[in-house]
Amino acid sequence: MTKRLRLPTIMAFLLSVMIMISACSGGTGNSGANGAGSASTSSKQETSSGTNAGSGNDNSDPEPVKLSIAWWGSQTRHDYTQKLLDLYTELNPHVTFEATPSGWDGYFDKLSAQAAGGKLPDIIQMDYQYIATFSNNDLLADLQPFVDNQTLDLGRVDENIVGSGRVNGELTGIAISSTAMAVTYNPDVFANAGVEAPIPEWTWEQFIDAMTRIADNTGKLGTESLIDTQTFSYWVRQHGQHLFKEDGSALGYEDDAIMVEFINMVKSLQDNKSMPTPDERAQYESRGKEAMPVVTGDAGVRFDWANFTVITAGSNPNLKLVTPPLKGGGENGLWIKPGMFFSVAESSNHKEEAVKFINWFINSKEANDIIAAERGIPVSSEIRDYLKTSLTPQQQDMFDYLNVALQYSSPIDPPEPSGFAEVSKEFIDAVNKVMYEQISPEEAAQNFRKVANQILERNAN
Repeated sequence: MTKRLRLPTIMAFLLSVMIMISACSGGTGNSGANGAGSASTSSKQETSSGTNAGSGNDNSDPEPVKLSIAWWGSQTRHDYTQKLLDLYTELNPHVTFEATPSGWDGYFDKLSAQAAGGKLPDIIQMDYQYIATFSNNDLLADLQPFVDNQTLDLGRVDENIVGSGRVNGELTGIAISSTAMAVTYNPDVFANAGVEAPIPEWTWEQFIDAMTRIADNTGKLGTESLIDTQTFSYWVRQHGQHLFKEDGSALGYEDDAIMVEFINMVKSLQDNKSMPTPDERAQYESRGKEAMPVVTGDAGVRFDWANFTVITAGSNPNLKLVTPPLKGGGENGLWIKPGMFFSVAESSNHKEEAVKFINWFINSKEANDIIAAERGIPVSSEIRDYLKTSLTPQQQDMFDYLNVALQYSSPIDPPEPSGFAEVSKEFIDAVNKVMYEQISPEEAAQNFRKVANQILERNAN
C-alpha cells in the first residue's frame, strides 16, 4: 500500500532538516554540478564481471526508463559518477538518468523541498545522520523484498553493515561503503613545526600540545575545527556515554561536565590561535574539501572520515590518516559506520530498476574500477579483494586505517534521531557563543541540554 505523508508531519520534517545542514561532517565538496545526464547507448548487455547489470531476463525489449538520481560530493565525484551512469546506459540501453549532483551544503535542503512536493529522486544518496528522519516520515522504500527475490545481492556484505540501513524493521538504505572518523594530518606542517607525526596512541593532552606548537612555530592553524556533533559524539562515547538515548527521545549523557570539559578544550585552542574562530571557519568551509587548510598546508589536522585523503589525493597526495586522540582511562570512542547509503524513494515509479542499478554499483567490478573507493571502502568482500591488487597509496592507507580503527572502536549508535539537524544547530550555536565570550561553558551546556531535549521529545512523539 502506498504510504502517505501528512502535511503537519512533512512541515515538521522540513523544519528539522533544513534548519541546519552545515553542522554535519560528511562529504563536503565543490558544489558545481554536472548537467542532467542522459547517457549514451551501445549494444553491451552485461558487465565483464558477470554481474547482471539489471536489464531483465525476458526476451522482450524493456520499456524505456529514466531514473532520477541525487548525490553530494566533490567535482571529482560528480565526474566519475556521470561516467558510471553513462556506462550503465551502455549496458542497459533502456535506462537513462537525470542526475542532480551537489555539494554537501544544501543537499538535504533540496531533498526536503522535493519531499514536500512528492518529487524525491528515484535513487538518493543518503547519510547515516538523516536516514531515520527520512524513514520515519515514510519517504524511503523498504528494499527487503528486492533482497528476498534476489534482485539485490547482499550475499557478500557483512550483516552488520546491511543492518545499519534498517530503520524500524525496514531496509530503507543500502550501505555502499564503510568508513570511520579519522584525523587527516599534513606531514609537512608537522615537520616544519618540529613536531613529531601523531600515532594511534596519542592522547588529547598530546593533541593540544601538538596543535599549540604548530601555531607557535609556524603561524599556521593546528586544527581546522572541532565544533561539530560528530566530534562531540566521539568525545561523549569516550566517557562511556552516548550523545542520544537509544530511542532518540533525549540526550544520552547525564553529566553536563562532559560538555563543559569539551568546550574548555576547544576554547583553549582558539585562544592560542591554533584553531580558527567560527567566522574564519565559515569562510574556508565554502571552498570544498580539496581546498581545506590541511590540504593546502595551512593547517596541521582535520577531523573527517577516512576517505578524505582519497577525495583530496589530486590536490595533495601526501596527507596521512591517524586515529583521533584517546582520553586517558576512557572508553573506545570510535565506531565503524556506513560511509553512505543508496535509498529509493517511496514515491518512485521505478523501484525495481533503481534497485538493479544499486546492485550493479555494489557488485560490479567495472563499476568499482571507476568508483576506485572514493566513497569509502566497498561493502562487498569480493570487490574489496579485487581492488586490493590495484590500490593507490591513498586507498591502501584508507583500507589499512579501518583495520587500526577497529582496535579503538565499540558498537555504532543507532542512526541520529528525528530532530537531529535542529539539535546540531543548537550545539554549534551554544559552543560558538562561548567562543565569542557571550556565555560561560556551564551556561552553554545547560542551555543546550534544555533545548535539545525539547527538540528530541517533540520529534519522538
